[in-house]
Amino acid sequence: MTLDTHGTAQDARGGERVPGGVLVPIGALLLGLLLAALDQTIVATALPTIVSDLGGLEHLSWVVTAYLLASTAATPLWGKLGDQYGRKRLFQAAVVIFLIGSALCGMARDMPQLIAFRALQGLGGGGLMVLSMAIVGDLVPPRERGRYQGLFGAVFGAASVLGPLLGGLLTEQLSWRWVFYVNLPVGVVALAVIAVALRIPRRGAHHVIDYAGTFLIAAFATCLVLVASLGGTTWPWGSGQVAGLAVLGVLLALAFVAVERRAAEPVLPLRLFRVRTFTLASLISFVVGFAMFGAMTYLPTFLQVVHGISPTLSGVHMLPMVVGLLLSSTVSGQIVSRTGRWKVFPVTGTAVTTLGLLLLHRLDEHSSTAVMSLCFFVFGLGLGLVMQVLVLIVQNAVSYEDLGVATSGATFFRSIGASFGVAVFGTVFASRLGDELADAFRGVRLPPGTGTGTLTADPRGIAALPPALRPPALHAYASAITDVFLYAAPVALLGFLLAWFLKEDRLRGSVTAPDASETIPPNPVQRSSYDECCRALSVLGTREGRREVYRKIIERAGYDLLPAAGWLLLRVRRYGSVEPGVLAERSTVPLQTVMAAARQVEERRLAERRGLDLVLTDSGREVAERLATAREESLAELLGDWWRPGRSADLTRLVRELTGELCGAERERPYDGGPVVRAG
Repeated sequence: MTLDTHGTAQDARGGERVPGGVLVPIGALLLGLLLAALDQTIVATALPTIVSDLGGLEHLSWVVTAYLLASTAATPLWGKLGDQYGRKRLFQAAVVIFLIGSALCGMARDMPQLIAFRALQGLGGGGLMVLSMAIVGDLVPPRERGRYQGLFGAVFGAASVLGPLLGGLLTEQLSWRWVFYVNLPVGVVALAVIAVALRIPRRGAHHVIDYAGTFLIAAFATCLVLVASLGGTTWPWGSGQVAGLAVLGVLLALAFVAVERRAAEPVLPLRLFRVRTFTLASLISFVVGFAMFGAMTYLPTFLQVVHGISPTLSGVHMLPMVVGLLLSSTVSGQIVSRTGRWKVFPVTGTAVTTLGLLLLHRLDEHSSTAVMSLCFFVFGLGLGLVMQVLVLIVQNAVSYEDLGVATSGATFFRSIGASFGVAVFGTVFASRLGDELADAFRGVRLPPGTGTGTLTADPRGIAALPPALRPPALHAYASAITDVFLYAAPVALLGFLLAWFLKEDRLRGSVTAPDASETIPPNPVQRSSYDECCRALSVLGTREGRREVYRKIIERAGYDLLPAAGWLLLRVRRYGSVEPGVLAERSTVPLQTVMAAARQVEERRLAERRGLDLVLTDSGREVAERLATAREESLAELLGDWWRPGRSADLTRLVRELTGELCGAERERPYDGGPVVRAG
């Protein structure tokens, strides 16, 4: 038994790869990813308590927006810097930045401090997302990535469910500050394990990093969000400040276009916008992010302030939305990748999202738990129907060279939409709340210290009102929050109209349902085309199942053999000789299946005995070569028009590497009759 370059044990006589030193560092990566994934959902249920403690209800949206903008801007930089300078050190730096930001958030004394520290936390969170997924590719070969990335998807799913519950529980039982402090012990453990256990090869890939493009698009997005959040509240819409921000945003957008035209490795290549499907899908992604995070930010406020539900139970009440999202997201992605038909999902999903927003608008202070749960479920169902599919159809629409940046681009627009949506929802809420409270108490003498200005800034002021005056105040809050959903409905309807213009191209065989890391979180992913293609093909290999893989390649090669016989021939081809009994002990294939395969290859004179070992005959060597070629052709066929003359070298390398792995070896080499040399 020897160790390969990935730190996993592999038997030189043909046994299966077994987990070795990979599991401990991957566990630490999962902890780091859990921190970043939780931080997007755990804060929502604590927000009403935070603004009650620190004041500044009108700035509530910026607690979420600051994190989103910072993580979005930092994502492409983390990916490129990790490639260039080594991912281990960059991941450790991301953890440290995230933990410093978390500690400072927990110590914040006012809203401006908290917003600034949330931005710092977002810088680290973007690195945790990007680098943890990239390091998996350094640790395990392509065939294994589908399995491990499934674990990462499970982390995102768990964070979506646990985040609102944990945020409410910590806020209620300890303090809202523990929503941030809880990151510290988990992060320290992840940091220590990574320092001790993570060993990855240093690959110095050189990049021309588009710092100017990254800065300009982040600055443009910030201007966009500032206009949406400050216009009509802090500053009148016709004020010079709002006009100045709008003009600055236009100038930054023009500068970004000019820079991207000349950039060697642009953060968002402009050529992608010539692909109609990419442009439409990006706009719909913007709409989905807008609706999803706008609602997720203000629904806990509705539950806690209007219905008097505790922070913990508000997380429980949010679960129908999360369940609807995860359910429809998973089902739609699987149906599309199996049937090849996808257009119905973005059309239906945006329609159901619009319906969900209108249902949310109908809620008030008298709505029952059952009615609220149904509305939340419908809204989540609509989001899930479209989220998986948008990434999938973008991947299907672009060339292989643009696969990575197109995936990143689509998720980038969803993240910007989330930032913009939270800001717009915050503006509408603050404006409507002031109007509703003024209407509710016009001509009414309020007790000292409980004026409409106080009620607007701090919802705890409602409890200080005389019992007879509390219902109008609660109704004002309910109307202000639910009006937000009414204003968001036309935006979702725009997504519905855009979805009709999508052209339903035939799916490539390699395009599979994206994992949860690409669909659930708001901040964008950053992966190369090679990484994306590797993930898709490895998922296909896992889904088919080992027996089905060998049945198909034997059929394609034109032979009539047992699936296990094909597997055995390729093992012997790779290792030179194999003892069937030992192979059965060291693999998951039953002894009787291995022996039946051995009998068949001997009877057909494809292999012969040398002592206890089997070695290939000349005809067996020819059959094994054709089986290996058939598997390579099967993978290439899945790539569709990506596998064309002049294709990139890394795509050819990936197919050959996966062929070797799926045919029974990490790196497959033809057996030339000489001694077997172990790779790595």
